[in-house]
Amino acid sequence: MAPRPYIVGNWKMNGMRSMLGEARAIDRAAQRLMKVEVALAPPFTLIHAVHREVEQIGVGAQDCHAGEDGPHTGDISATMVADAGAKFVILGHSERRQDHGETNELVRAKADAALGAGMRVILCCGEEESVRDGGTAEAFVLNQLRKSLPQMQSEADEIADRLTVAYEPIWAIGTGRTPTVAEVEAMHGAIRTLLIELYGETAGSDVRILYGGSVKPDNAAELMAAKNVGGALVGGASLTAESFLGIVLATSELVAA
Repeated sequence: MAPRPYIVGNWKMNGMRSMLGEARAIDRAAQRLMKVEVALAPPFTLIHAVHREVEQIGVGAQDCHAGEDGPHTGDISATMVADAGAKFVILGHSERRQDHGETNELVRAKADAALGAGMRVILCCGEEESVRDGGTAEAFVLNQLRKSLPQMQSEADEIADRLTVAYEPIWAIGTGRTPTVAEVEAMHGAIRTLLIELYGETAGSDVRILYGGSVKPDNAAELMAAKNVGGALVGGASLTAESFLGIVLATSELVAA
């Protein structure tokens, strides 16, 4: 049985306690749309608060440190975010790679730490516009993934449950520009082939590959219907229940059909 579509909201550096009402509204709706798995990744400051407010949706973190503890001022370890209530962590996002100079090797170390803390991992990958226009997007993304993904030795069903890949073309994040469905399918198909190579036919076929990059209610159905697209990693459109739930509803209707 294919895993449920996974719609994850990444609040990025947004969110005060006044936004807890949006999380509650998303949670209430998710309880009626059980064919889709829904989750939110608020900033560190709201993880515990959102975790306490919701019942159905998953709550996760946007990053974690690779170390267990120690003299790392301002950093938060995987065990600390798990203790706050996070069930998953987003790693390798392009904004972390660009703004903080995160390497593939560091992303892999963080993924190992998150898995070791009992959390699930959403591992991001994606290319800049110049790479896409240069015709090397697929090679770039696959190389990035191969060096960033954890080398999991678990059973196939555990790998598929604990690991998710999110493809986010950098040139489409927050720009309003999205790749064509054919471009999305081509990249997701290449990622699927790599996952099967790394984790075996069963696990590699079931790991969900999310699409992210200017996903909105009005384009969600077309993107979520694309082959090998197992859900969405949503940025700006996840900040209000109205827009985020439009994406969840569009995905749910595809499953129902």
